[in-house]
Amino acid sequence: MFGFSKVNSISPDDLAQKLQQNKTQLIDVREVNEFRSGHIKGARNIPLSQIDRFSTTSSSKIYVICQSGMRSKKAYKILEKKGLDVTNVMGGMSAWKGKTVRG
Repeated sequence: MFGFSKVNSISPDDLAQKLQQNKTQLIDVREVNEFRSGHIKGARNIPLSQIDRFSTTSSSKIYVICQSGMRSKKAYKILEKKGLDVTNVMGGMSAWKGKTVRG
């Protein structure tokens, strides 16, 4: 009706469990300086402005995260159109309670 499409999402707590269970692809779509100031260990930084160039040969699920969840929703839609199995992290890094690394 309003052009909204459903976005598959996961809570930060559920993401923390997924990261412990198996190998997951986590893409942080924040800008480089934001990523360097603190990110989830193992996350790959691909700013939203570059996400359309992302490709993978892996069939594993891709989780996307940003600061609040808005940019990652945009990234989700771009990656979904590419046919990738993608899930948005609700609330982004603002809602993340786990450890972060710098650099």
